[in-house]
Parts: sequence; structure tokens; C-alpha cells
Amino acid sequence: MKKLYPSAQAALQGVVADGQLLAVGGFGLCGIPEALIDALVASGVKNLTVASNNAGVDGFGLGKLLETRQIRKMISSYVGENKEFERQYLAGELELEFTPQGTLAEKLRAGGAGIPAFFTKTGVGTIVAEGKELREFDGETYVMERSLVPDVSLVKAHRADKSGNLQFRLTARNFNPAAATAGKICIVEVEEIVEVGEIAPDDIHLPGIYVHRIVHNPHPEKRIEKRTLTEKKGA
Repeated sequence: MKKLYPSAQAALQGVVADGQLLAVGGFGLCGIPEALIDALVASGVKNLTVASNNAGVDGFGLGKLLETRQIRKMISSYVGENKEFERQYLAGELELEFTPQGTLAEKLRAGGAGIPAFFTKTGVGTIVAEGKELREFDGETYVMERSLVPDVSLVKAHRADKSGNLQFRLTARNFNPAAATAGKICIVEVEEIVEVGEIAPDDIHLPGIYVHRIVHNPHPEKRIEKRTLTEKKGA
């Protein structure tokens, strides 16, 4: 099965559609599939529900999809410093399902493992638990959370071989493996593509069985979300 596609636009063709649930990897701007997000903007699909830790920043990452109003609902744990995200939510223009960060990660992991729901103590007694089933185990109250099985997952990895075996780089791994396993279709953007066998088995972080399409983006922008400098004494 040929998994390598000539462009991000080609990789999305015939896969993304209006009204879908998408999972998008990344944490802030670290490990986001930049080219795939740009291609999603260009595709014009709308009324999307997007599960991602946050929505990038104004004018970059998922923030671009907010500006074009292609996202109807976000499933996120963090609004962050994205002013348009905040504005749309407070104005009632964007649905938001606030989800604790660990719960969001487990929703994706469980979805990829074929587990339809799970119980957690996180969120009990808060608005997170409103309308959800509560159950007692060993004298403690737990809330039931449904897993996520996205129609499409957009993922960023550092390296892939031509069979789709993936290697992530440091903290850019974040939500990406869980998003990849959860999606019915997984499209991955990578900086390097190598032949099968060039990645040592112990260095493969995600097997290619989860990957359906691969896009080569050798020079992503990798914008810094918030640059902080410390002045050294005597400098």
C-alpha cells in the first residue's frame, strides 16, 4: 500500500468532509502538523469538531481555522492566549467542550484501544461532570467519560519510513501518538522520510499499521508560541 502523498492537499483529498470530528496533535505550537492544517484551511471544509489540546494561536496553527470559521466546536483543555478562540467562545459563536488534559489524552488513547468509555475521578463535582453518569467504586465517586474516535487524525512526527513507522522528536510527541491511534484515518506530516529498515525497531514510537497517508514537509516553520529571555548579570 502506497502511503506517501505528494502534498498535504493531495493527502486530504477524498478524506476530509464537512461536519467531521478531527483529532489534531500538538501542544501549543509544539508538534502541530502545520502543512496539514494549512491544507485543511484551503480545502474549505466547515462545521468541524476538533479535538486538540488547544487551538494554536491567532493566525497560526488551528487559529487559522478559527479565523475562517471552519470549526464549529472545540474539544480542548486550554484556551491559552488565542484571543479569537476566547472571543468566539464568549460571544457564543463557538462550542467548547472543556476537557481536563489527562482526560483528553485518555479519551484518545481509549478510542484507539477500542474502549468505548472509562471512569475517572477527574472533574467530579465540577461542570465537567454535568450530564454525565456518576458511579461509586470503593467509596469514591467517578464520572464516566466517552472515548473519542475521530473520522480523521492529523499528526506530526519527526521521521517516517515508507511503511509509515513513526519516530517522534522529544516533547513534540505529546498528543500525537494517541491522536494517531484513535483516528479512523490517520494522516501524518513528517520532516524526514527514510527507507523501511532505516529506523531501528527500538526507535519506532508508533507502528505503521496506524498510518494511512504520509506527507513530507522538510522545513516547517516551528513558530515559538511565547519567547522568554533571561538577562544574565554582567552581560
